[in-house]
Amino acid sequence: MNILILGSGGREHALAWAVLQNPKCDKLIVAPGNAGIAAIAECAQFDINDGDRVVDFAANNAIDFVIIGPEAPLAAGVADALRAANILTFGPSAQAAQLEASKSFTKDICDASGAPTARYARFDDAAAAKAYVTAQGAPIVVKADGLAAGKGVIVAMEVQEALDAIDDMFGGEFGAAGAQVVIEEFMEGEEASWFILCDGENVLPVGTAQDHKRVGDGDTGPNTGGMGAYSPAPVMSDAVIQKAMDEIVKPTVAEMARRGMPYQGVLYAGFMIKDGQPRLVEYNCRFGDPECQVLMLRLGAQALDLLQACAEGRLDTVQANWADDHAITVVMAAKGYPGPYAKGTEIKGLADLPEDSANMVFHAGTAKKDGVLVANGGRVLNVTARGDTLAQARARAYAMVDQIDWPEGFNRKDIGWRAL
Repeated sequence: MNILILGSGGREHALAWAVLQNPKCDKLIVAPGNAGIAAIAECAQFDINDGDRVVDFAANNAIDFVIIGPEAPLAAGVADALRAANILTFGPSAQAAQLEASKSFTKDICDASGAPTARYARFDDAAAAKAYVTAQGAPIVVKADGLAAGKGVIVAMEVQEALDAIDDMFGGEFGAAGAQVVIEEFMEGEEASWFILCDGENVLPVGTAQDHKRVGDGDTGPNTGGMGAYSPAPVMSDAVIQKAMDEIVKPTVAEMARRGMPYQGVLYAGFMIKDGQPRLVEYNCRFGDPECQVLMLRLGAQALDLLQACAEGRLDTVQANWADDHAITVVMAAKGYPGPYAKGTEIKGLADLPEDSANMVFHAGTAKKDGVLVANGGRVLNVTARGDTLAQARARAYAMVDQIDWPEGFNRKDIGWRAL
């Protein structure tokens, strides 16, 4: 089977690694990839948000199966173009991808399906949004309606912080994503993520995870795309999972089908859990990053079988087989992230680290320059490990972090603290 993965981050490196464990994979190409991916697969350079270009590449390279990693090509309709060309594809249609591409759309789905979520209001005018915030008080959450690469959410603990966020969003900081904002009540509790494969009709849970959004130890500082994650998430008990499935996930999938936009792909559901009751924080239409890294390390070769069954509409014929293990990933980021940061700094020491089914460094933002590995993004490396216990996995991951020579990088020291 010839497989094409679209994307360039740690999520795509983890997907590529898992796909290559399966003997069903004859050839793997990743577009555009990164320096870590290039060490295990062929990389190709073209515009992955251009559906016609992706279709042409897949046809010219005898691709049997396309796995779409990030949200931008999904929102741009790349999955639709591939399916129209009869190319097997993992990832939702552009209509279904609105669950991530529009916060307002997701709120409409929650209203229609009765899924418990935060109270909210939406605005396309800064003055009205500010008046609402002033009346509601803080803490409060301000979200850019559209795609903002995981950065368009401000959890404001003070009213002024929320007012500043509104100015930033309507002022163009997040481009078109901030043309409309959704303002939500602040939900207390513990946050966790659940990943469910959907083939339009059937659903198959493929694991829980918990990530650390804030940049600093103790969950302090601004939100980021994620500074680390672990799986499974203890807060997602069997009872919470059943409630989430019955009250949130299944009603959502049914409402999407009712609207003529059946959801096919992975549904990433973020929950806030308090007193055993899950409420929906957000949906994403792709694997989370860095949650994908811990899930793929745990799933291994079977990941390809599950994604293929999802794309072929036969999820009712497969199951995910989990070992009784734990995985954790620690993000190493460039100093200054999530604000301005330098690119091109050299990273040393990776060649001396173990790479096997229990220890992996997935590359998120790296490049090769004159034969030297350099940082090429904000989040740069995902140091990932498995263990019989979370404590064992965490010890392995941080032992690898300590061996990486990158003075211009930093990482949180407390990934997994809630569970431990």
